[in-house]
Amino acid sequence: MTEKGLKYFFMEINEIKSRLSILQVLSNYNLVPDKNYLLKCPFHEDKTASLQVYPKTNTYHCFACGKTGDVIQFIEDYEKCTKHEAILKAKELIGITQPPKEIKPLQNMQETFSKLQQSLLRSQKAKDYLQSRNIKLTANEIGYNTGNGYNNMKYCAIFPLRDKRNEIASFYGRSIIDNTNSKHYYSANRKGLYPNYPNPSTIKLILTEAIIDTATLLQIPEITKEFTILSLYGTNGLTEEHKRVIAELNQLNEIILFFDGDQSGREAIKKHAETLQQLKPGIEISYVQTPDGEDINSLSLKYDNDCLLQLLNEKLLFSSEKSIEKEKPVNNHKPSHGLNILNPKKISYATGTAIYHIKGGLRKELDSLRVSLVIENPTTTIKSRSKLDLYEDKQVEKLSREASEKLGLRADLLEMDLSAMTDLLEEYRETQLSETETNKLKYQLPPTTIAECTHFLKQADLINRINELIGKSGVIGEEHNRLFLFVIATSYKMPDTLHALIQGSSGSGKTHLLSKIGGLIPPEDSIFLTRVTESSFYNYDEKYFNHKLLCMEDLDGLKEEAYLAFRELQSKGMLTSSTSIKNENGTIQGFVKTVKGPIASISATTKGEIYEDNMSRIFLIAVNESNEQTKRIIKYQNEKAAGLIDTAKEKEIKQFIQNLIRLLKPYQVINPYANKILLPQEAHKIRRLTELYHAFVKQVTL
Repeated sequence: MTEKGLKYFFMEINEIKSRLSILQVLSNYNLVPDKNYLLKCPFHEDKTASLQVYPKTNTYHCFACGKTGDVIQFIEDYEKCTKHEAILKAKELIGITQPPKEIKPLQNMQETFSKLQQSLLRSQKAKDYLQSRNIKLTANEIGYNTGNGYNNMKYCAIFPLRDKRNEIASFYGRSIIDNTNSKHYYSANRKGLYPNYPNPSTIKLILTEAIIDTATLLQIPEITKEFTILSLYGTNGLTEEHKRVIAELNQLNEIILFFDGDQSGREAIKKHAETLQQLKPGIEISYVQTPDGEDINSLSLKYDNDCLLQLLNEKLLFSSEKSIEKEKPVNNHKPSHGLNILNPKKISYATGTAIYHIKGGLRKELDSLRVSLVIENPTTTIKSRSKLDLYEDKQVEKLSREASEKLGLRADLLEMDLSAMTDLLEEYRETQLSETETNKLKYQLPPTTIAECTHFLKQADLINRINELIGKSGVIGEEHNRLFLFVIATSYKMPDTLHALIQGSSGSGKTHLLSKIGGLIPPEDSIFLTRVTESSFYNYDEKYFNHKLLCMEDLDGLKEEAYLAFRELQSKGMLTSSTSIKNENGTIQGFVKTVKGPIASISATTKGEIYEDNMSRIFLIAVNESNEQTKRIIKYQNEKAAGLIDTAKEKEIKQFIQNLIRLLKPYQVINPYANKILLPQEAHKIRRLTELYHAFVKQVTL
């Protein structure tokens, strides 16, 4: 800067300081000091008023964080901008205007987008909008345009469209202002795809109707792990660029259309599905039945990710001969009889009076209807939260009165709603309980995974190869014990289940061995318990333990009654207890409650002596406490801490073993040599031991 320019610059600064007061600056940001000119500092988390304002000198100073300066410095710190931008803002506050400059978009699209991203970070209004739409900045590339360039997308959240080289080719803008006429804008000569061109190895492709729907799905790891997601540009937005890219995906075997739940969305599914069938003959075209009036983003706002995953699981195969209007999924989760059961863990019920949310779902005990209930005033959004039994009239009456006072709603109407909702919940619960096991959702493996697992299982020397995999999953040493325990753990699927008790001193690694082997069992089929109250086993649902592996990490801590129940589950595969319930007439009567197995089990103990009756029910396994095993464990721990162990590979192997187990099925095993087995006569309780031995041989065979 020349000497003349520098002189003019300082004259300009001095003029601003003389004409712009610090109180005027504070007022611009809705900051009002108290009578002593103190206020809570906006530059740090201030619980007490630490920032002192000096009107006479137009300066400020925070006695907590140390921030100090004049009017220009305050603007620069508050807006997190440059000195030049702060000066321009100050001029604007005192009415000094400059001829408007024509601002043109930068030639470098990436540079432009970087500035738009910075604008988003500075705009609380834009961030609030994205939060209101459940769009996370950590999972998406998003900017914000205040109008400096791309004037047709002023006040829009900006999403980049990328070309084949993964470079930004153009922009999509979503207005953050409630404008019902138009909310969607594109930069001139739109080109590129969102979020990018699909990977050439894509196998399953989801097409959404809108970019904000794709941005929503990109936030769900369970979906992005299995699917590639690509946005169309509205119901008529399957462009030539889309078609060309999809045609080039040589490994693609399925396209899923996930559009809005309205007439336009359903018509678009039919139109685009027929186009895609001609474009990619022979691949599977399916579609998601989005609930009426909903879209992907609106569903994410009302429910959790499980809702979208469930809808994807219930996708339907497209057929040009069938009407999309009439197709229904196997498990229809649309609101039924006034209840919204799209997410069984967050049931909702809306009336003209209030909105009722039941968190955590319903218990299956028919003698009560205990719920965690949230009542919301739809106008003020004020909420009342409580836990109650809807079968208890006095509790319902009390809640209606208390909620009425808090929410400003009529108590009699609330009570009527609760009564009607109770009837609906009873009907829904009875429907759920009547579902057979075959109608329950099962874990389904992709065809490629099934093929990979089947190939492994058909190879020779299976036992040793499985043992090797167990070692690579992170089980150190214990070659014989780990294989023995694995065979016992996998017996949970069979009619004749097995049980093991790991014995070892404190700190010997028995719990570690239990958790590692138990962790190889699919999580949907395994139960880990560290503490059990005396009668809790009797209070589970009838089929909770049915064909499950039960891992007891501290068998020594079980009380006598819990120990007895555990032994009964092991030997008989069933628990029965007599309890009392209140019938429909309010009379107390006896009731037999049943909890069914069978279970396989692995537990751990430090006791040197085992109860005699238990020894004949289980296989007793002593953990390896040798110095050599200790050295192996320490070496593994050191290498893991040094980053020399590939933990991601261990996790991958663990998941592969779980998938192997998922393919196991119970078959009848005939051992032609069984009549030649003679155990030593001195064996403890030889009758039960022989039965255990035969069961173990069957499990190894399977």
